[in-house]
Amino acid sequence: MRSDDVHHFRHRAGLHDQFVPHHARGEPILYLSLYFKQHRPAYYDLLDRVRAKGDWETWLDFFLTGVRDTAEQAAAAARRIVAVFEKHRRQIEGLGRPAASVLRVFEHIERNPIVSIPATARSIGISAPTVAKSLEHMRHLGMLREITGRQRHRLFVYDAYLAILSEGTEPIR
Repeated sequence: MRSDDVHHFRHRAGLHDQFVPHHARGEPILYLSLYFKQHRPAYYDLLDRVRAKGDWETWLDFFLTGVRDTAEQAAAAARRIVAVFEKHRRQIEGLGRPAASVLRVFEHIERNPIVSIPATARSIGISAPTVAKSLEHMRHLGMLREITGRQRHRLFVYDAYLAILSEGTEPIR
């Protein structure tokens, strides 16, 4: 495989810099380390073959397979996250009168899955009591969990979202 073939692949796969949003360029988009850990023996064997025999083609095939598999997993996770967001949004819309405030808080939680009442109130510009009531509505709907067990300085976690984000991050034995 020639370098311009890799460039063509990168371009077609959406990996070229011009397709990466400016705000995301400092963050990894695909986390290949898990793929490499899951395929550790092949990873080291292929690196050794590159060093000993210059077998770049097999290494690139392995690497690009990892990119493809990781991208497919990321896309599937994104679809599951969107489905969870839509399901929860429908539940909130069924609340009636408080739905508008709860939806504003929920939109914040979609971007910040661990929240406190004061920080959320400051961030979205509504009162702390309104945020607290909205979080309680979501907690009663089973969307959030309070994790401190305290009456003050409470933190709420959007478990369904975090569970999807953390899939596959369990230690590999």
